[in-house]
Amino acid sequence: MQYKYMKMGVTKTESYTEKQIRLAGIAKALGHPARMAILDHLVKVNACICSDIVEELPLAQPTVSQHLRELKQAGLIRGTVEGNAVCYCIDAQVLAEFLGHLGTWQDRIQTASETCCK
Repeated sequence: MQYKYMKMGVTKTESYTEKQIRLAGIAKALGHPARMAILDHLVKVNACICSDIVEELPLAQPTVSQHLRELKQAGLIRGTVEGNAVCYCIDAQVLAEFLGHLGTWQDRIQTASETCCK
């Protein structure tokens, strides 16, 4: 499945790996407090219908839908249609990849921090 991660010109994307572009898109999607609140809610209930999210957050339904669309385009959530509603859940594989990358940084930083900037 192809996700929309970042809007960049073709010449700029050639300077970065596909993984860097994908992870940057995920980081960008995480960079809004409403999206963090949506993810917190999805983790809490482990699945959710869009109208439940609207009731949970102090945002209008179109605004929630826009944030859900950004999270879905980044690959952080999946949605399935159930009647007139869409049920969303977190894509654990995408989140694990992102957190794994951050974990790699953390391991390297801890090792380097003993000698760096002293």
